[in-house]
Amino acid sequence: MITNDSSVFLSDGVCAAKDMFGGRVTEVRNFCTRLSEICEVSFAVISGRFGFVPGEYTVMPYPEVTDTPEAYHELQVRKDYASKINFVSRVFDRVVVFVPKAMMAVLLDNDAFPGNVTAVTAKEYKEHFEMNGWSWYERSGARIGKANAAAIHEEIEKASEITSGASS
Repeated sequence: MITNDSSVFLSDGVCAAKDMFGGRVTEVRNFCTRLSEICEVSFAVISGRFGFVPGEYTVMPYPEVTDTPEAYHELQVRKDYASKINFVSRVFDRVVVFVPKAMMAVLLDNDAFPGNVTAVTAKEYKEHFEMNGWSWYERSGARIGKANAAAIHEEIEKASEITSGASS
């Protein structure tokens, strides 16, 4: 599960990336916890300072969070977060992504996703996701939203049952 950072820092010192950010990251972190009841879940953050950071890696607060298309592109140039996501996500059955529209553009333009993807993102990407056989949910306000969270939970629960049944 991947999301971008937040300007709300929960610690003044060093801590795990998954615990550093508040704000809308809290919604994603709570959803991750809920999903972990039905399958194994990893959490990661695209940080404006560090790039792609697995949730258990430690980070420290920093002065500016990326929040513009230009900043997402500059971060990609500087930290190449898309290729790190591509590499790391190869071991997972599915990558679930909650990032802003402009960051999704960077990820898609840089082939960040080698396999199955589920995302809550802008309408502009619906056709691209459908062409690739990926799951798309519209983002409106919250990073996930209650209806999207319920639908994604159901989708992953069904996929987990199929996977569990296949390995039995």
